[in-house]
Amino acid sequence: MLRPDRTIERIFLHRAPVDMRRQIDGLAILARDVIREDPLSGAMFAFINARRNKLKILVWERNGFVLWYKRLERHRFHWPRTGDEVLTLSGHELNRLLDGYDVWMKPHEALHFSVLG
Repeated sequence: MLRPDRTIERIFLHRAPVDMRRQIDGLAILARDVIREDPLSGAMFAFINARRNKLKILVWERNGFVLWYKRLERHRFHWPRTGDEVLTLSGHELNRLLDGYDVWMKPHEALHFSVLG
């Protein structure tokens, strides 16, 4: 199975939905103009559609772009709807996202008790 490398350190998520008809050049322009990163830098750029069932990942590899595409048949990707327009993930987190996990799930708040006197 072909998967993004878990050791990749720079993965940028474009939080807003993207028209999945965009191909390499259109996604590279989004990486440059919206994410404000060089699409030729070797970083990965992840994009989602409005229904959150299709995901594209763009990365420059030595002498050309690689476009990775996944379409879910029944479920949806957990994708943040609020917050910064661009988020970053590790390779491990990206693979967990691809497996269906919510990588933004926060743990319960810590409780702090004091001894009453």
